[in-house]
Amino acid sequence: MTDAEYVNIWMRPERPARGPKPAYSRAQITEAAIHVADTEGLEAATMRRIAAEIGAGAMSLYRYVPSRDNLVELMADRLQGEIDTTGMPSGDWRADLTHYADGLRAMWLSHPWIATVQRSLPSFGPNQLLLIERLMAVLDPYVPIDENLALMAMLNTYIEGTVREEISTANEIRRSGLTEAQWMTRSYPYIDQLVKSGDYPIFTKIVMEARHPHLSRDDQFRHGLRRVLDYIAAALPG
Repeated sequence: MTDAEYVNIWMRPERPARGPKPAYSRAQITEAAIHVADTEGLEAATMRRIAAEIGAGAMSLYRYVPSRDNLVELMADRLQGEIDTTGMPSGDWRADLTHYADGLRAMWLSHPWIATVQRSLPSFGPNQLLLIERLMAVLDPYVPIDENLALMAMLNTYIEGTVREEISTANEIRRSGLTEAQWMTRSYPYIDQLVKSGDYPIFTKIVMEARHPHLSRDDQFRHGLRRVLDYIAAALPG
């Protein structure tokens, strides 16, 4: 198979058929890249920077990982391995999906740079495949595979959309130099002005009556997750 025929990094053998034993492994390179991304952001995790991190020559790194896109594939798959799916399916689908949702959110919050990774095509790395097997097995006894895919897509859309907004808000607050409480306090005079104007009755109702915006981030996430799981329950037979 030629280089042009490798669709993703998993199709390429880690070790060449001939030649000396590699000095580094993909796992070492991936861990170094994740460390840099966690501390400095994904944009800092360049091939040159990772090579320096592990003590390799910049060009020699391409012998192990042919491109930065491949490196991001390795990093994303490694992070999916942090989502604990041990014991799934347990027979309690709601508990399993809640556990998965909490794990996916925790992974994103631990590595917020993952929110900037835009990949629509799956690469089917080992951790992603294990996650697919265990997660899809949760609803497999109840619904056809196409319905299972649709329900999981809805669940993942809720989780990732909610956490992406959570990360974005945290970044904006950090850039402002304020805490979230300080930002709300400084915004109060303008909010009060809008309410007293009488021009925005729905907005006023949100400000005066809504409880959801005042919940903790954890409680907001769980509140929405329960609604998604309720919908899944309604889609299951019986």
